[in-house]
Amino acid sequence: MKSTARTYARLGLVTALAATLAACGATGTGQTGGAPVVGVDYPRSDTDFWNSYIKYTPEFAKELGLDLKTTNSQNDVAKLTANAQTFISQGVKGVAMAPQDTAAIAPTLAQLEAKKIPVVTVDTRPDTGKVFMVVRADNRAYGEKACRFLGAKLGGKGKVVMLQGDLASINGRDRTEAFNDCMKANYPGITVFGEATNWDGAVAAQKLQTDLTAHPDIKGVYMQSSFALAGTLQVLKQKDLLVPPSDPRHVFVVSNDGIPEELKNIAEGKIDATVSQPADLYAKYALYYLKAAIDGKTFSPGKTDHDSTIIQVRDGVLEDQLSAPLVTADGGTYDGVPSVKNDDKSLWGN
Repeated sequence: MKSTARTYARLGLVTALAATLAACGATGTGQTGGAPVVGVDYPRSDTDFWNSYIKYTPEFAKELGLDLKTTNSQNDVAKLTANAQTFISQGVKGVAMAPQDTAAIAPTLAQLEAKKIPVVTVDTRPDTGKVFMVVRADNRAYGEKACRFLGAKLGGKGKVVMLQGDLASINGRDRTEAFNDCMKANYPGITVFGEATNWDGAVAAQKLQTDLTAHPDIKGVYMQSSFALAGTLQVLKQKDLLVPPSDPRHVFVVSNDGIPEELKNIAEGKIDATVSQPADLYAKYALYYLKAAIDGKTFSPGKTDHDSTIIQVRDGVLEDQLSAPLVTADGGTYDGVPSVKNDDKSLWGN
């Protein structure tokens, strides 16, 4: 009897211990094995840039001691809203997202705020609503740098096509407005054909082909993202314009992102420049600020220790503007804008 009693006592102790461990690791507590659980929504997985971001995210989560729950909203704000509901039900302690429609995300941000779940937005800044931090680069500087590069290359005269992103996105608006403002102020002899593409490569290629047919003397293309890269090169090839920069027929192309394929294309003379948008740092600092929010830390405007500047864009919204250099084949300076060479090892694409 004593042996049986001892056996049951041991079994009871084991059961209680298992229940305690299960409770400690339960998703609903926002902890897994002691690590805070955070949700990261990937905005899309059909571009090299965002696939790189997706690759870096779990690496930095591990480095920072965070447990990840991930979703993919596929450039659809309705899916992003549903994914946020999933994160809430999973008991996450913070959410990182990259809303492509920066106006429509406001109700979701309000709901997360009501649940006291801090949010970090990556690459984009919501038009309204509060977030703990915005992690992006200065997108107006993207448009300015592209303008300066093309203005210098074209000698202030000629025609260029701007393949815009989605103007429902703060990024598309910032890059478009800055490019247009810079051209009007500094290169009034350059005509800009602005083409809305909704970040769709097929739409961008079709509109570029139409513009080149109507205006065969176009000498510059500004792609607001590498989503348009493959289609742009294909159209130029079809038009027999995919020639080296030394050829008079060459069309100068500047992109945004800094993906490995762009750097390779610069080396080959197929495109001429890009602005390197830091996919690795987006992943790193999105999670860094989520962990800081969970730990109760706060931040103020000013210089950071990672070569960036935090600005206050409005009440309740800070933005860490990460470095995004112009990248060219020669590392030269173009109308006052310095660049780094495409083979520079500091570039994430290398």
